[in-house]
Amino acid sequence: MLVVSSSSRFFSSAPSSLCRSSLPSFYRSSIRSMADSAFKKIQIQRDDTTFDAYVVGKDDAPGIVVIQEWWGVDFEIKNHAVKISQLDTGFKALIPDLYRGKVGLDTAEAQHLMEGLDWQGAIKDIRASVNWLKANGSKKVGVTGMCMGGALAIASSVLVPEVDAVVGFYGTPSSELADAAKAKAPVQAHFGELDNFVGFSDVTAAKSLEEKLKASGVAHEVHIYEGNGHAFLNRSPEGVSRRKSMGLSDEDEAAVELAWSRFTSWMKRYLA
Repeated sequence: MLVVSSSSRFFSSAPSSLCRSSLPSFYRSSIRSMADSAFKKIQIQRDDTTFDAYVVGKDDAPGIVVIQEWWGVDFEIKNHAVKISQLDTGFKALIPDLYRGKVGLDTAEAQHLMEGLDWQGAIKDIRASVNWLKANGSKKVGVTGMCMGGALAIASSVLVPEVDAVVGFYGTPSSELADAAKAKAPVQAHFGELDNFVGFSDVTAAKSLEEKLKASGVAHEVHIYEGNGHAFLNRSPEGVSRRKSMGLSDEDEAAVELAWSRFTSWMKRYLA
């Protein structure tokens, strides 16, 4: 099963059914085609490295850093960023490429990429992304992410002092990366009741996160969606197919709409 490890990795192993799943070839080609006209590709420098990032939305809108799932910067995280840019009066969304151009085309590849991720370096990428947005028209900036990105988003509430608000979806950071009891920015978190990624995004992990956020003293909300599993927000045709190939067959549009509504209200409250 997926578990939080004591090393720099979040997952020590994956269910065999997940490791065998992959996308059909025509989805693979769509993932490789990252030339999406909605996005402006930029480069951000921090320390002695430079990384690509993808930006969409109005220049002067509040900024939101959108952190990838374990797949990398693929079609689904771009779908989420475009949606975020169009919510309410609009946000300026930025996706940092934490994998430096690599994308997992099946779960085995995705796990390999995630296990090789420099987590402290990823936090530095997120901080540089927040600061880029603040230097380029966004007075306030939030951070959000899904799965691996959700864990990193919550970690940013502890480790990135410039962040103004966080929303994390179905992911919690390991204690070695960040102690949520030391969060400094408001945190909203979303989990599926049926999520079975033990210690990372199951109900027990969600409740543990809630206790830590209470101890931190920051404003927080933790929402658990009845009858929903992991990655329930992924509703594109490709995303639905991939979830089904991983044994995740729940479809609850009402929960998705509610989660996005809560996301919008939270970000408006703290980024306005």
